[in-house]
Amino acid sequence: MSLTYLLVLCALLGCMALLDHRFRLLFWHDARRAALTMAAGLVFFLLWDLAGIGLGIFFRAENELMTGVLLAPELPLEELFFLAFLCYQTLVLYTLVRRLLAGSGRTWRWEQQA
Repeated sequence: MSLTYLLVLCALLGCMALLDHRFRLLFWHDARRAALTMAAGLVFFLLWDLAGIGLGIFFRAENELMTGVLLAPELPLEELFFLAFLCYQTLVLYTLVRRLLAGSGRTWRWEQQA
């Protein structure tokens, strides 16, 4: 049993929180809306994982970097933290790019590329 992967995921979540705090993107801009969006993403991806596990598509890979703690059959504890990181990172990047485009006075259009 090792906490390596879990600690790395927690560190990555912390880095996203620092970016969020520095640029006031999600939780430091509107905590309620950010929490609801994160919760919706987590629920969606957990249901997705559970469906994949139920259909025999997803399997847990044994390795020495994981805790070995399972939330459900074939669903390791680290998966919850990974999904939280995935949702948080996506929301931070989306909000940052959206804010940068709005600040430059540009909106994205396919015609602008030509």
